[in-house]
Amino acid sequence: MIHILDKIPLEKRNMVDEVTVDMAGSMNLIAKKCFPKTEIVTDRFHVQKLASEAVQEERIRLRWESIELENNAIQKARKEGAIYKAELLDNGDTQKQLLARSRYLLFKSKSKWTVRQIERAEILFKLYPTIEKAYDLAQGLSYIFENNTHKDTARLKLAHWYNKVEKSQFKSFNTISRSIQIHYIPILNYFNNRSTNASAESFNAKIKEFRAQFRGVRDVKFFLYRLTKLFA
Repeated sequence: MIHILDKIPLEKRNMVDEVTVDMAGSMNLIAKKCFPKTEIVTDRFHVQKLASEAVQEERIRLRWESIELENNAIQKARKEGAIYKAELLDNGDTQKQLLARSRYLLFKSKSKWTVRQIERAEILFKLYPTIEKAYDLAQGLSYIFENNTHKDTARLKLAHWYNKVEKSQFKSFNTISRSIQIHYIPILNYFNNRSTNASAESFNAKIKEFRAQFRGVRDVKFFLYRLTKLFA
């Protein structure tokens, strides 16, 4: 990639003001080498994805615990010659089902929950307060990106968020907090123009899907020609 971009005159590459990348160090180095005068912006969605994954990690941990408890209860019932019957919650789920079926609602803000998801979330947060705590931390981070337009204000809000993370004692979120602190300059650069690489990610997904239809590509030039005709 660097060799291809090197063919573009330096004067033109110096005209690039901003490049949006993920949190990978290699991408930052490539962007800086190819566009020496550019400002690096860390894509907000990659930062938010880390927080969402931390919430799911807590949900999955508790789900494994629930499965293990159910297995022990089934074994105990068999030894006693009884039939195991899982306890049903108010919405008709077992605890194991509740943790499995709550996956998607934890990715969304409360305002986007369906009536069914609201009911499930109330039961989930009552039984597993650590999931609610993790969810609130993830949503708090999203709120900073969605509702702040000034870099200084965002910096202050992130500082408050760090304090909440420290008090929560979540190992995963402490790791995310450290990652944000390490990359805080390109992360805060997002608030200059609110730039993301969402369109590039979307286009990349279309290319992958198009390539998958043909189970690979042999003639690269013809493949690029077809992409140009379809998407240019």
